[in-house]
Amino acid sequence: MTAVEYASGPEEQIDETPLTVAGVGLMPFCDGTLYWPGEDMLIVSDLHFEKASSYAARGTFLPPYDTAATLLKLARRIALVDPKRVVTLGDNFHDRRGGERLGERDRETLATLQKGRDWVWISGNHDPVPQVGLSGEWCETLSVGPLIFRHEPTAGRCTGELAGHLHPSARVRGRRGSVRRACFAGDGTRLVLPAFGSMTGGLNVLDTAFQPLFNPTVLKVWVLGQDRVYGVHGDRLAGDRR
Repeated sequence: MTAVEYASGPEEQIDETPLTVAGVGLMPFCDGTLYWPGEDMLIVSDLHFEKASSYAARGTFLPPYDTAATLLKLARRIALVDPKRVVTLGDNFHDRRGGERLGERDRETLATLQKGRDWVWISGNHDPVPQVGLSGEWCETLSVGPLIFRHEPTAGRCTGELAGHLHPSARVRGRRGSVRRACFAGDGTRLVLPAFGSMTGGLNVLDTAFQPLFNPTVLKVWVLGQDRVYGVHGDRLAGDRR
């Protein structure tokens, strides 16, 4: 059974927890994807296809199923929202030659997901050049209405920016301790998406790498739960334990 066939099974409930960036209403999902209803667009960041095979080429062997797992998760979301356009925010492949190592079964799954819809690949620092033999448009940035899509967020104020690269995660304080999960991070003017790939880590949003991007007094995160997204204000966040 292919990822696409598996994803067409019983539907899950679509979690709707809207957020806004530059006045545009967007829907974050608990799998780390983002949907723009006004444009019928699904946005996803840091797929990191073929990460395991990249490590294997350098002598470190990991289970070679990361691409298939990532495609399965993506297929499930596409089956639910059936978007007109998909935009990926860079680091689609873990290195420049990842597309060459893409297995035939995974290549067929990807082609099926792309069929009948526009697909835009934003280049990232891991994959700065287009991958040969794959459908879709390749570009460094994409502007649609008031929003601009790119891989690496720009330092300082950039209204309407949607980016990835930093793999944001949040540690949220509660009465019984804290929990750390991947998250969307934003302040109403820009948003950084979580990494979607099955073999990706996360960086705490209180890390210094995020300081040029957000005013901590207005920072909010949308934490990925098992079946919904939880909006959390910045004053409930904690740094990682050392």
